[in-house]
Amino acid sequence: MEGSDNPLRTDDIPPPAPSAFGSQYHRRQQTTTMHFKVFALVMATAVMAAVNEPCIGSGGRAGVCVTTSDCSSSGGVSISGACPSDPDNVKCCTKATCPNGSAGNCRWQSDCGGSSATGMCPGPSQFKCCSSAATGFGGYPAPTIPGVGACKAVAVEGAKKVVAAFPGRVRQIYCTRDCSCPGTSDHCCGKAIDFMCSDAGGVPTMSGRELAEWVMNNRGTLNLKYVIWGQRIWSPSVDGVKAWTSWRPMEDRGDVTQNHWDHVHVSFN
Repeated sequence: MEGSDNPLRTDDIPPPAPSAFGSQYHRRQQTTTMHFKVFALVMATAVMAAVNEPCIGSGGRAGVCVTTSDCSSSGGVSISGACPSDPDNVKCCTKATCPNGSAGNCRWQSDCGGSSATGMCPGPSQFKCCSSAATGFGGYPAPTIPGVGACKAVAVEGAKKVVAAFPGRVRQIYCTRDCSCPGTSDHCCGKAIDFMCSDAGGVPTMSGRELAEWVMNNRGTLNLKYVIWGQRIWSPSVDGVKAWTSWRPMEDRGDVTQNHWDHVHVSFN
């Protein structure tokens, strides 16, 4: 598979909590002109776009954010609201059936439990026609979990709990980053884990949603600070328990790994 396992190059600092952002925006609003504010708003919306990346589409199926014209020309179905930060003509596209056996359906190649065929689905090359209706998540040998040291005990114990809860679903684990604590990420302090859950770095998967929501639901046991998956973040200090689809959205950071579509990032207190 193509891609590079290097999630630790990303900046995992969470965005401001809603109340903090509102206060900052209010102060900024008092010192800027209306023209600048409108321009900034337009630019912020553009930066958020993540075309050709995953989404949850019609019927809860795996989808891809593409233009409605590309979706319809590929025989797909578009729904609104699942790619909220993209341009108006970019929506979540799914294709429930495709000609690769009796169970053929379009999904991300990493999540296919059968054979994958190209040229039958909308979106990028990794969104393919799978011959199996099974989820196809995981199937990996147990990953190596770092010992306590540079990777702190809270992160090591958290990694063990997640891996035990999802055997075969985590392919690789990263903890520390080559940076001084506190740095720009909890990785710098050894208090964060990246759970790689697709076939390779840079390869999208829908597998991480279940892991991320499990982390949220077990926040107390894990001593959770925050969790990121699929360009959304959840923190027990500011968020109520809710489905991943209702987590706070994050900006587009430019690729599958930095938007956390190939791994779940978990920071610990």
